[in-house]
Formats: sequence, structure tokens, C-alpha cells
Amino acid sequence: MASAPRTIDIAAMIDGRKLGPFNYKLIVLSWFMTVFDGFDMQMISFTAPYMRDELGLDKFMLGNVFSAALIGAMLGGFALSYLGDRFGRRRIIVWSAYVFGALTAATALARSYEALLVLRFLDGLAIGGMLPLAWALNIEYVPTRMRATVVTVIMIGYSLGAAIAGPMTVWLAPSYGWEGVFLFGGAGTLVCAAALHLWLPESVRFLASKGRDPATIARVLNKVDPTLGATPQDRFILGDERPVQGNFRLGQLFEGSLKWITPLLWIAYIASSLATYFKASWSPIIYEEMQFSRETAAWVSSMSGLLGAAFGLMLMRFTDRFGPFAVAVYPAVAFPILAFIGLVPMSSNAFLILSVLSTSFVGGAHFGMHSIAGLFYGSAIRANGAGWATSIAKIGAIAGPVLGALVLSSGMPIVRSFAILAICPAILALCAFGMGLFARRRAAASAAADMAAKGAVAAAE
Repeated sequence: MASAPRTIDIAAMIDGRKLGPFNYKLIVLSWFMTVFDGFDMQMISFTAPYMRDELGLDKFMLGNVFSAALIGAMLGGFALSYLGDRFGRRRIIVWSAYVFGALTAATALARSYEALLVLRFLDGLAIGGMLPLAWALNIEYVPTRMRATVVTVIMIGYSLGAAIAGPMTVWLAPSYGWEGVFLFGGAGTLVCAAALHLWLPESVRFLASKGRDPATIARVLNKVDPTLGATPQDRFILGDERPVQGNFRLGQLFEGSLKWITPLLWIAYIASSLATYFKASWSPIIYEEMQFSRETAAWVSSMSGLLGAAFGLMLMRFTDRFGPFAVAVYPAVAFPILAFIGLVPMSSNAFLILSVLSTSFVGGAHFGMHSIAGLFYGSAIRANGAGWATSIAKIGAIAGPVLGALVLSSGMPIVRSFAILAICPAILALCAFGMGLFARRRAAASAAADMAAKGAVAAAE
């Protein structure tokens, strides 16, 4: 005899579990996707000296090529996040990955400045919403207490991809040209896209928030917990969220305490992205112009990326406990070190050590921003919340390479760029602290409301 339909609280079920094989498989799939995302975004910096020599590009042309992908990513982030909250995370992630891989490989065919601009813009358009959608998908399958940790682990893939871009360019470019590096990145991305097509699940929290497809919800939940025995006849709810009617409206990102949290998140993300992409785009050329070899420049830049990932891992458990307050620590440390490098003469060895240390703190802080970007929003608007934040952040990412071109072409000592860069972590630290204050206030208000509701129920009984 079939059992009677049940009401299953998906939020309570997921929050009461530890990570299992389903989660680890999802994390690994997302991790590999971010590896090639990071590789694609960083390899343009390491191939830039080869492209400059072969295609006759000046610094402003290179800055525009760097920024073209970021402009595309900003627009793609808005569009793909909207589509992800309307049609589902899985479908948009998979097809974006296919297009992204094909366009990365196609960049190897570019033979002019104009072709590079167009291909990098389209590549960014395809990749723009993949990361926030991946964060949203993973956040919706893990307990609340581990959300920042899981996002950070996934983003380690991005840093690894960015870090290997330098060594891979040094290995491939002398024999196969800069084109070989793009072909490698495109082929790897297409393999990942095929894996996503086969194994990536849809978010059950998203489906439940929209009241869609109970058969898929039941099937996926039974993979998450094989003992659950869910059926399409069961009623699936989210006990930690209010139902949301209709399609996404931008005003939803500013309701209640979000009217303060969202602007602070956006400003912090812009500052963090400006510093990160200034460093990522120009550091190999900066080191070369300071008389370090091309190989040293590549390895030092990669070391900074790896240390930034390590700092991000160190931060993640504190972020789960203390939220934005934890994120404020790294930029508060990076600010005085960057200012010191830019203003105080020092030996070459001291410069290398302090520049790697400071930019690693910048990278670790950027990890912290990734880890909290989607935490403040409900399932029905989470992709848009994270997507708008990362897309608005592209303002800083676009400005970073352009500002670098202006600084490097200004005639001022190139080391002064570090002092200018120091402004960004100062802004980030202040905004993160402000977010922490408002998030703490919101949590206290929510706890008080829950206590009042429980008191009312007890009084009625």
C-alpha cells in the first residue's frame, strides 16, 4: 500500500545533514568549471606580451582587450542570472559552458586587434553568470553553517586555474604560440561542459520556491538522502523562506535590511574587483618593466594567486561564523603594506616578498567577497542577488586594466601603482564592516520575530 503524501521541508532536511557524496560530486563539478574560468580570465595577461609583439598592440590596446571580456562578463552576469532565476540554474550553466569553451578556442584564430576585442567580449558574455549560478546551486544544497566554506572551496578552482595560466603559457607559448594556450583552455572547458551536461543537477530549493516539477524534486532529494523515499505526491516547502510570487524585480534586492546591505556589497565588490583585476592584468608586465625576467614575472604572479587561494581557505571557517566581519580583516592588512611598497624605497628582494604578500591578501579578500555574495538573498532571487553583485563588481574589474594602462603610461615611477592600489582594500574593509553590522542587526530581528511567533503559538495552545 502506498504511503500517504507527506510535507517535506527541504530547508530543514538540508540544514540537518552533513555533506554527503551528492554534495562532493556537485562541488567537484563546480570546481572544475571554475578552474577553466580562472584560466581563461588570467591567461590573457600572460599571453599579452606574446600578443603585443606579434600583433603590434600598445598598452591602451591591451587594456581594452583585457576589459572587453569584463564588459561582456558584466552584461552576461545580468542576463544569465535573470535567466537562472527564471528557468533554472542547470540549463543556463551547461549551455554557457559550451559556448564559453568554443569561444575560448576560437580566440586562437584572431589575427587583429578588432577580432580580439570581439571574441573576448563574446567570451565574457558567455562566462558572466556561470560563477554566481554555481554558487547559488551549491549554496542551496548545503547547511547554512557551511555555505561560505563551500563557495570558498569552489573558488579555489578559480585561483588554481589563474595560477596555472602563467606556467602553462611559459610551457606552451614558445612552441605553439599564444594560440596554443587558448586552444588548451577551450578544449578543457568543452570537456567540463560535457561533464556538466551529464551530471549537474537542478536546484531543488529553486524548484520548490517556484512550485515546479515535484517529480524532479523527489528524484534529486532521494539522491541527496537515499533513505528519504520522497515521491512526486509529497508537498515540498522551504520553511526558512517566504514564498515569492512572480518574476524577479530589482527592488527585491533592496527590501528590508537589504537596502543597506546590497549597496555596501556592491561598493565593496567594485573596490575588490578593481584591485584584483589591476593586479591580474598588469602584474606580469609591471614586473618585467621593473627589470625582472618574463619567467620570474609569471611565477611571481602565479605565486600570488596560489597564496591568495590559501588565504581564502584560511578565512572560510571564520566567514561562516562571523560573516562580513571576517572578510574585513585581509583588506585592513593589505592597505598599509601596499602603501608602504608604493612610497618607500626598498631592495628588489624586499619588493618581491612584500608585493606577493600584499597582493595575496587582496586575493584572499576577494575570496571572502565571493563567499558572502549570495548569502543574504532567498532561493527565488539568489542567482540575481549574487549575479547583480558580481556584475556590478565588473565596473571595478573593467576599470582595473584601464587604470593600469593610465598609470603605466603616465610617466610616474611604476612602483607608485601599489600606493594607488592601496585605496581599494581600505574601501573594502570599511564596507565589509558595515555589512557585518547590518547583517547582525537583521539576524537579531529575525530571531526576535521567531521567538514572538513561537510565543504566540504556545499561548494559543
